[in-house]
Amino acid sequence: MNHELACFFGRLLGLKENPAGPLLLLSLLLCSSLGARAQGPTGRFSRAEVAVGQPLDYELRYEHAPDEEVVFPDSLAQFAPFEYVGRTWQPTRTRNGRSLDRTVYHLRTFSLAPAQALQLPVLVLRRTDTLRLLPPPAQVQLRRTAPALLGNATTPPTLHQDLRQLPLTPAFNYPFWLAGLAGVLALAAAGAALFGRRWRRRYGLYKRRKNHVYFLAQFARHAERFALSRSAPVVERVVVLWKNYLSSLEDTNLNSLTTKELVEHFSNDDDVRRALRATDRVVYGNLLSEDAQEVDAAFQRLRNFAEKQYEQVSAS
Repeated sequence: MNHELACFFGRLLGLKENPAGPLLLLSLLLCSSLGARAQGPTGRFSRAEVAVGQPLDYELRYEHAPDEEVVFPDSLAQFAPFEYVGRTWQPTRTRNGRSLDRTVYHLRTFSLAPAQALQLPVLVLRRTDTLRLLPPPAQVQLRRTAPALLGNATTPPTLHQDLRQLPLTPAFNYPFWLAGLAGVLALAAAGAALFGRRWRRRYGLYKRRKNHVYFLAQFARHAERFALSRSAPVVERVVVLWKNYLSSLEDTNLNSLTTKELVEHFSNDDDVRRALRATDRVVYGNLLSEDAQEVDAAFQRLRNFAEKQYEQVSAS
């Protein structure tokens, strides 16, 4: 409105004095200056034609006074019928009292319209309100790449189906196997929580029974060796084997205990006391020649006591 009033009064003063006078020239210069200052934003495409899906640039420029605060559109603006891909903006450049803002928007289109237009607004922020400036619409023509219909045909050609199977390289299904592994671990954790104590008890019984059978076999083998050799070292090995087995059975350390301490540990059991006294006389007193049958009886007492201890531990 100010631009139109200035032009009107300038022409009026010029005509009153002289249509070709200096005032007319001054008014024309004033109108052209104000017209340059009032020039709005401009937008244009980087090329005149574009194919479907092909990248396309749209440049938006606006020249304004340096004290104006200008906002260009962002990715949330209306770019229809185009799709927003990105943008490249340039810093504001000021020369000769004029500032220039320039932004290039990277777009693409999938619309089949022959001519497509775009008009992005520029906002000028003021103290009291916001001025919305629109550039002239920029148009681009769609370049079709499909062949034209032959002759007078009005319908497109018939499409032929291709039902051939294409070979695919088998791929390892990581999500499926990871999910299966997680399921197996979850089931294992649930089973351990519900039946873990029972399984551990059964495994302990199995391991204890296996050790007991092994002990009886070794004990019988040493007893046979003693029956053939009547040797004191064999008697010592039998006592060591018996102590080791009871240590593992009761989870205690019986190897370092003396005969007296062993008898007290087993509550003065008669079989233990008589058997260990007989073996001590053979090992430490070398009295094997007096009564070898007593050693055989001591072996039997040690074996019976070991079996009794096994029954008690298994029952508990």
